[in-house]
Amino acid sequence: MTTRELLLAANAAKSAMADASTETKNAALRAMADALITHTGEILAANGEDMDAARGHISEVMLDRLALTGSRIAGMAEGLRQVADLPDPVGRTLRRVERPNGLTIRRTAVPMGVIAIIYESRPNVTSDAAALALKAGSACVLRCGKEAHRSAAAIVAALKAGMEQAGLPSEALQLVEDTTRASANELMTASGLVDLLIPRGGAGLIRSCVENATVNVIETGTGICHVYADKQADIAMALDIVENAKTSRPSVCNAEEVLLVHQDIAAALLPRLRERLTSHEPPVELRLCPRAAAIIDGTPAGPEDFDTEFLDYILSVKIVDNLEEAIAHIAAHSTHHSDAIVTGDEAAAAVFLRSVDSAAVYWNASTRFTDGGEFGLGCEMGISTQKLHARGPMGLEELCSYKYIVVGEGQTR
Repeated sequence: MTTRELLLAANAAKSAMADASTETKNAALRAMADALITHTGEILAANGEDMDAARGHISEVMLDRLALTGSRIAGMAEGLRQVADLPDPVGRTLRRVERPNGLTIRRTAVPMGVIAIIYESRPNVTSDAAALALKAGSACVLRCGKEAHRSAAAIVAALKAGMEQAGLPSEALQLVEDTTRASANELMTASGLVDLLIPRGGAGLIRSCVENATVNVIETGTGICHVYADKQADIAMALDIVENAKTSRPSVCNAEEVLLVHQDIAAALLPRLRERLTSHEPPVELRLCPRAAAIIDGTPAGPEDFDTEFLDYILSVKIVDNLEEAIAHIAAHSTHHSDAIVTGDEAAAAVFLRSVDSAAVYWNASTRFTDGGEFGLGCEMGISTQKLHARGPMGLEELCSYKYIVVGEGQTR
């Protein structure tokens, strides 16, 4: 089917999705989870073909993003079940007002309609996005990168089987077959057929959608995430947080890319940091400002190293004079995703949390927690770094619009 035909089919199913009961949607999500487990063999086989085709063309870190295992598929299924257990956002009264003239006005959550998601090489996004869109009463159109297309197709086939078993129209879930730029451009400009477009990927994809889309877009952000070790930081805690934020999964958007260190603790922290991260497997390359390079060995930081989302085992390190300089550096270089301070000084933490303009700000915790599951949202559609409508991890509530329902007794104006 052409992309337009898929969009038309999704639009034809959106009324049924909007009218689906909570019980039907939850039953479908659980059946979809079971179908993923049942079809694990087919999904892994398809993923193996994707992996074979991608080797030699993408980095090892990006291959890890693409790879599926039995445990990862089980995690995807669990994500579907978690979404089934969440409250249904559709029909929820967001605000109720009784006017002096007797009118009752309710602001009520309603489905978006058709939600399109453009994403790259993370197959788990396929099930996460479908689960959230469908539970929020919308049809879902997925367009993944060519590296993951076989995997996504196998996942969607399993999900559709679960939907049909529970009585949801399988046409409400579509996977775009064309992986060229033409299909992405078609989704961006499908006015009247796409109610909301969510791009998940690198800076180039996000920029293209923001600049070219004629449909509504929620901008999900690249993650140049910072950890600032303040002068009152517990050094052992700071090392634990930095190691986790950088190495637990460097290919994701909430991984740390920049470490800022207060000058008063740099001599104590940096040698231990170097020993810890360079002995990690694989080792982390440290790209150092001149002041840091005077304390430890590493690669001199270039002009772009504090403005790059590496998505790799690379960490830029800068020594700052004080809290104010750390905040100013983040303001100049952050993508407003997730930034953290490590300190025992409550007053300094309060200034940081108030001043840093990011979707998630942390005190004494790793940036890796910026995730729908960790925030209690089940899975997530992405991390929004914009300020209108949705910000931070986008769950069910962020995938709904609202309308005003006004009830009277013959009032006229």
